[in-house]
Amino acid sequence: TTSPSRRMSEAPVASPCINVCRMDARSGLCLGCARSLDEIAGWAQASNAQRRAIAQQLPLRRAQLGWPEKGAAA
Repeated sequence: TTSPSRRMSEAPVASPCINVCRMDARSGLCLGCARSLDEIAGWAQASNAQRRAIAQQLPLRRAQLGWPEKGAAA
């Protein structure tokens, strides 16, 4: 297990934002990062575990929507 002091010094999980901040009306997800408005709004307050959980979902979301693996959806 990870000690509390180790967790406190853990670097924050980076935001997946690519500065293409447009919401897709059909899916409700950002065309740039594939996050929901709630996920985007809560990112700064989210724990690293919560951030990792969101980040791990993004590739599958993009694939299910037929969006490119990286970069903005059309």
